[in-house]
Amino acid sequence: MTTPARVSLRRMMDEKQLVVAPGVFDGISAHLAKRTGHHAAYLTGAGVAASGFGLPDIGLLTQTEMTGRARMMVRALGDVPLIADADTGYGAPINVTRTVQEYEAAGVAAIQLEDQAFPKRCGHLPDKELVTPEQFELTLRAALDARTDAGMLVIARTDARGPLGLDEAIGRANRYAGAGADVIFIEAPLDAAEIERIAAEVRAPLLLNLVIGGRTPLESAERLQELGYAIAIHPSALLARATLGMLSSLCELNGKEVGPFLPAGPEEFFNLIGMAEWFEIGERYRTEAQA
Repeated sequence: MTTPARVSLRRMMDEKQLVVAPGVFDGISAHLAKRTGHHAAYLTGAGVAASGFGLPDIGLLTQTEMTGRARMMVRALGDVPLIADADTGYGAPINVTRTVQEYEAAGVAAIQLEDQAFPKRCGHLPDKELVTPEQFELTLRAALDARTDAGMLVIARTDARGPLGLDEAIGRANRYAGAGADVIFIEAPLDAAEIERIAAEVRAPLLLNLVIGGRTPLESAERLQELGYAIAIHPSALLARATLGMLSSLCELNGKEVGPFLPAGPEEFFNLIGMAEWFEIGERYRTEAQA
């Protein structure tokens, strides 16, 4: 049975009303999003990794960890729809099937899956690796077959813009739309012209990711509404300001200057929570074929 939150998200999209979803990552951020009158929220995997587990967004979280966080935030948000990051689906199509079942049971209004190879990394970091479009179409088919409530949207994200260029990203986007994805998400367009081209050439409802200090310019809601985008997510809007507040307080307590600690973008932020050290571990176990 569909939920009021899923009905609400579908209705906003049917009415061509841009859905602006701030990134939530814990109980207080979810409650505050609801109490301040937001019409949707986005479960940010990067925020959950950082705030809930002290980890960078490089594929270290598990499906059960994310499902547990999603379930808690759905309860906090009530009838406010939660759009939920599910990375690559956490494995092969059989794993994707379970991921969709668990997210649907948790009550999310939309689940987002992406075409990165495992382990994935934040979409605004360099050196991303992709699966083939054929492989991701199997992921999509598994996701669509697994859901029992068609009211829960399936969002298909492609990270092809960085490693393969915008033409490939748009080509994949249209393939994924043809395979049945409800919403398409091209990660990390580099300028306003690319944002406009995506809106003109992708034949599906579109989501845009607006990350503070990221690779995509922070377009206004008014401009995205004009271009016909369906959803704008702001995964770092709360997390970045919360981090600034914590750093300012900590430096005030021990008399240090806050400036040297402030991250300029996603890479610097993740390095605050150990990304460089995790990358060193990854390099240590690379095979000669991977090098």
